[in-house]
Amino acid sequence: MIPPVEVSVFLISLLAPGVLYTLNNIPALQEPLPILGMGMVILGSVLFVLLVTVQHKNQVDPLFYVFAEFSFTCMVGLINALEQDGFISGFMGFYLKMGEPHLSSAYAVMMSYWEGIVHFVLFQTIIHRMFKGKSYRSLGLLWAGSSIAHQIVLIPGVVIGKYGSNIRPAFWRNVPFFVVPFWAASLLFTRPREMPVITADKVAEEQKKGLLSRPVDLLLSLLLMGAMAFSVFRGFVVLDCPLDTCFTYIYQYEPYLKDPVGFPRVTMLVYFFYALPLLAVLVYGLKTPGCSWMLDWTIFFAGAMAQSQWCHIGASLHSRTPYTYRVPVDKRWPVITLNVLLAAVPILLALRCYTNPAFFMKPVPKGQTSDEKKKD
Repeated sequence: MIPPVEVSVFLISLLAPGVLYTLNNIPALQEPLPILGMGMVILGSVLFVLLVTVQHKNQVDPLFYVFAEFSFTCMVGLINALEQDGFISGFMGFYLKMGEPHLSSAYAVMMSYWEGIVHFVLFQTIIHRMFKGKSYRSLGLLWAGSSIAHQIVLIPGVVIGKYGSNIRPAFWRNVPFFVVPFWAASLLFTRPREMPVITADKVAEEQKKGLLSRPVDLLLSLLLMGAMAFSVFRGFVVLDCPLDTCFTYIYQYEPYLKDPVGFPRVTMLVYFFYALPLLAVLVYGLKTPGCSWMLDWTIFFAGAMAQSQWCHIGASLHSRTPYTYRVPVDKRWPVITLNVLLAAVPILLALRCYTNPAFFMKPVPKGQTSDEKKKD
């Protein structure tokens, strides 16, 4: 009896600890180029096993190979996080020394936890739904947002931060992990979304309401504008704005923003140049009826902000961050509260759009509602 595909993927992922332990005990494979070569061989071998696993299937979604391959790397990430925090040992020493030293940083540890738990669960759920013939588009967009946010901070952060002078060949294995999520996102965005059945009268009724008549949307709009203001402010802070307010904030509230690892600075710049315009567009979408793109982009953005803020908050408190760059104990609650809100607002917006999408559906042509037809 052939086990379900998601079970096979799970079992393949469990091979990661054995592979890492073996490599950690073979000195000949612990040089920079052999590490990169073995990494490519291992990923290629995983792909081959996956091809064999689904060879009996008539048609396989190409994204299956992405999610299944990434499931294996998620397990590697979880092992890294557990080893850096002292729960296990003997798996990652060789790779941190001669492969990717930045993986020992607080940011990378929090990133590894996110990959090893959140992404892994997402992949298993998506693969299960994929082979049951159920829609996984929303879950896929959630992962795509999270994965892209992770990569656009990680790669520039390594290059411009303190690890930039110690880049090894294995670092470049991140290139396909940077490109593939963009490709996957483009596929997911172009696929038709599953919409609930909502009557034309209900859509017309919702779209007649102004923002003041929708208190939840009004509150979300205000929170989004607050997030915009916070993103602008912290963007100025990391750009060395000379204002006293910026100076006070970076030294007394979030000194982690000046940690030489580079990741917090890049995160704030990503918020300033990418998240800020998208926040403004989302405010527009809450005000204007018929913006059906809100149903996709809110999910994508929620995944991106949740991942980014998890890494940022966790790293700013983690013991691997030097004490002088951690959030001061007496300022911890206001800083954590603001950062949690920044992650929570996009998630709440995505939930609002997902649970009650009538306002965002395409406007009903005039004369097509039941009430108008009766009048005619």
